[in-house]
Amino acid sequence: MKRKIIPFLLLCLSVNFIFAAGIRLSNIESKFTPCHSVKAGKKLQQKIHFGFANTSGNTDTMYINGGYLASFTTDGLYGQPLKVAFDTSFYILKNNNIDENEEYVANLGFEQLIVNEWLGYASFHWLKNKFRNYDDRYSFGTGIGKELFKDTKQSLKAKFNVVYNIKNYTNNQKDEKYGSINQYVEYMNELNEISNFCLKVGASEKLDDVNDYHLMLVSSFNFNIADNLTLSIDEEIEYDKVPPIGFESLNTKTITRVGYSF
Repeated sequence: MKRKIIPFLLLCLSVNFIFAAGIRLSNIESKFTPCHSVKAGKKLQQKIHFGFANTSGNTDTMYINGGYLASFTTDGLYGQPLKVAFDTSFYILKNNNIDENEEYVANLGFEQLIVNEWLGYASFHWLKNKFRNYDDRYSFGTGIGKELFKDTKQSLKAKFNVVYNIKNYTNNQKDEKYGSINQYVEYMNELNEISNFCLKVGASEKLDDVNDYHLMLVSSFNFNIADNLTLSIDEEIEYDKVPPIGFESLNTKTITRVGYSF
């Protein structure tokens, strides 16, 4: 089904994010995927979520979404906190036993506090979506970041990553392997005791062709609706300057889901 273009202000419906006392664990996946609202403490924290997603671009459908998240903190370099986060999710729509949309995603991220609010990152990202011509898409990244601003309610981070990408296409298009430079900023705001907001804007450019770039905006609101129960409304916008052959450059995704933490 066709969906009207969402005004920019409504796009700022944020990414769920992982947070901990002192420093926030932000995902550092090379795709700039959303972070999620699981606390990263010494004890393993986990979350499952289910909901619905609406897409436009290569597919114009509404489908079921589900996923799992986990995070914890351990001692890293020189005894400084090392945050570890993993998440995986799926998006599925079937009609008369025929797939009309199907996507699988997995992310593994590490964040190491270095010194004076400087952070080190490493990450792995995997995506499978034949409706966007990706039989498999892998990204391996490492980089640095810094918290530019922080008070009791708001924070702003900037990040810079070097990434190795592998794209295996569904059709006859030649598979790709290349390096890229990724940059993005994250803004987070604790609106009140039961809600928060996050906005992430990122860009990725091929090392050997800066005219081949990828842009993404992710935004979200999270609401604590009961003990261990959250409601999230997310919006993702992706623009690929050189998309797979025969596919759209612009894709959007709106996700509404309920999550349970344990």
